Amino acid sequence: MALINSVISWLMKKRFHQIELFMKYPNEVQEEWFKKLIFQAKNTEWGKKFDYASINSVEEFKKRVPVNSYESLKPYIDRLRKGEQNILWSSEIKWFAKSSGTTAGKSKYIPVSIESLEECHYKVGKDMLSIYCNNYPNTYIFDGRGLAMGGSHKITEINNENYYDGDLSAIIVQNLPYWAEFIRVPKRSVALMDEWESKIEKMASSTISHNVTNILGVPSWTLLLLRRILEITGKNNILEVWPNLEAFFHGGVNFSPYRKQFEELIPSEQMHYMETYSASEGFFGLQDQIGSDDLLLMLDYGVYYEFMPMDPLESDNPATLSLNEVELNINYALVISTNGGLWRYIIGDTVKFTCLNPYRIKITGRTVNFINAVGEEVIIDNAEKALATASRKCNAIISDYTAAPVSLKRVRMQPTNG
Repeated sequence: MALINSVISWLMKKRFHQIELFMKYPNEVQEEWFKKLIFQAKNTEWGKKFDYASINSVEEFKKRVPVNSYESLKPYIDRLRKGEQNILWSSEIKWFAKSSGTTAGKSKYIPVSIESLEECHYKVGKDMLSIYCNNYPNTYIFDGRGLAMGGSHKITEINNENYYDGDLSAIIVQNLPYWAEFIRVPKRSVALMDEWESKIEKMASSTISHNVTNILGVPSWTLLLLRRILEITGKNNILEVWPNLEAFFHGGVNFSPYRKQFEELIPSEQMHYMETYSASEGFFGLQDQIGSDDLLLMLDYGVYYEFMPMDPLESDNPATLSLNEVELNINYALVISTNGGLWRYIIGDTVKFTCLNPYRIKITGRTVNFINAVGEEVIIDNAEKALATASRKCNAIISDYTAAPVSLKRVRMQPTNG
């Protein structure tokens, strides 16, 4: 295994040089991807509607194509789910990543193309490990196996063709190359189980005996699994089960409220935590620096980025900025065009730039999740930082929270003396 670790680590370091390339030439890389996306979609129904063949600049693209929500693209996606093709993207769409829902409360089904799998979802796995190996050159992460927490999917048959929808993680696991089974646990059949309690039980029992060196998953799900493993084994902490565990790659939710719980379960100064910025629509950022939770914006994943200042968000034709126009410490709604057929699509997240060379961001919240009853403009980032500070000072652990404004009309003011 030592030889395998050395070879894979060397390959990962080679990929890091490609990451350095888009860090050095960010705007050129984004311009190249913009041209690729427009060219490949020019003969689709969407591309013909907006005459992509005659679009020669980003400015023309912004003038011609409206900013879209899921609701505005839903009629096209519904047709794709019924088996029609060449609507939003040129290659066949048979996979749909099911997300938690829209502001209307219904699930979204995000089209996943073979290009988005290969140029985004698989590439992020390589990049995540490449950055990790670059930051920790003496790693032995490839001496053991990676444990991946994932969801499930279902199959629908239309005109003798199978179409799939489910969690993005399940789509990725289902399409992994066969050799990936030798470096990860649990086996695919367990990872794709849809009954959650049975799945946790099976994952726990089937991974205990392996040499797990890294874990990939959402913090809340992962905590459930780790605690169940301790219950089954009777061990005091996870290092007694997996002594070579050294990394947790996490995403989906803010890690700060969960960090203390992980540190208690995995009491090691050699345990490393690395954040990823993922959504059903794609992967957008990776933590690339030791000691900083800023996320490197990944620019060569088949995604063209635009950034919308929050003020014009509700206007009919909101203005957006390209990458070379953004400023530090301003909240922007993220707008993407992708090689899965999403065009000028508002994913619902807000970010701010913490560095412009290279481009690094922090996720600050959601476009619909903020409180501004009396001009306070409280976003998720404000709330989570305040909770983290209060928890640290009070030695408390917060597992969940909710927030809402209190109407002054309902507050009875107490008289003061004097």
